[in-house]
Amino acid sequence: MAAELAFRAMGSDAHLVVVGGRDDLAERARARVDDLEQRWSRFVPTSEICRLNDRAGEAVTLSAETVLLVERAVEAWRFSGGAFDPTVLGPLVRAGYDRSFEELGGGARPVADLDPRARLGLGAADIEVTGHTVRLPTGTGFDPGGIGKGLAADLVVAELLADGAAGACVNLGGDVRVAGAGPDGGGWTVAVEHPHVDRPLVQLGLYDGAVATSTTLRRRWTVDGVERHHLIDPRSGLPADTDVELATVVAGEAWVAEALTKSVLLRRADVAFDVVEGAAAEALAVDDRGRVLTTAGLVAFTGGIRPPASLAAPATSRA
Repeated sequence: MAAELAFRAMGSDAHLVVVGGRDDLAERARARVDDLEQRWSRFVPTSEICRLNDRAGEAVTLSAETVLLVERAVEAWRFSGGAFDPTVLGPLVRAGYDRSFEELGGGARPVADLDPRARLGLGAADIEVTGHTVRLPTGTGFDPGGIGKGLAADLVVAELLADGAAGACVNLGGDVRVAGAGPDGGGWTVAVEHPHVDRPLVQLGLYDGAVATSTTLRRRWTVDGVERHHLIDPRSGLPADTDVELATVVAGEAWVAEALTKSVLLRRADVAFDVVEGAAAEALAVDDRGRVLTTAGLVAFTGGIRPPASLAAPATSRA
């Protein structure tokens, strides 16, 4: 028996599936997602992340969950070679993403230098974590971005299983974490979808792991007639100029998969998977010509079905 909930959280569509366990587990999981959003959102003035940013340069005492978020973000910055950078809050605000995406409504006002944080990200190397305190360098703003959704999915799934669920799936805006028994007693199937195609590009089977999908095609807005998107290139401080439009990564944990998707998106299509190699992960990317590219090992998750070579082509069975 499985319980399902669909709702809005962290600025995205959320979906929970809980197999077995007490009747209240799904609602408890939803409350936990809300709790983490209240701690981590840069759009909630009372959140711990807002307090951390407001006191950049000072040591700020935070909850264990928020310290873990900062630690994971710094770790992701390191293993991605700086492609994932949690300190690009200033450039993101300057690009016009100064409110929740629902409030942007497809358009944004030009943003001047609002405060010292409206600078190019300084990188995560100088973020100091000591016990339950975190100190951001002066002039740095921390934006958890998608890694907050990924880590939240990881935490909630682990807590559901610890509370007696036989299996769980948490999907927060495309960051999916699964573990334990699926609704039919087997594993879990995660569909990878593209905004311009009415069928899944591929369906991935997992027993315990994560899938993260990110695209530059959805979170878009215009400023003075110029279209912009949410993926900031840390090297320029501007919305990334990349020919990769969608990336999906399969990894053991959702926060890792999320950081790697951003890294793949920032790469050119011909070297899109450099950052994934050696990371115990597999990936898929779609470029601006509609080509579908994959790492060699992705077929281990597809049941022998090769993803289509392009958005216009059907998937094919492996010979």
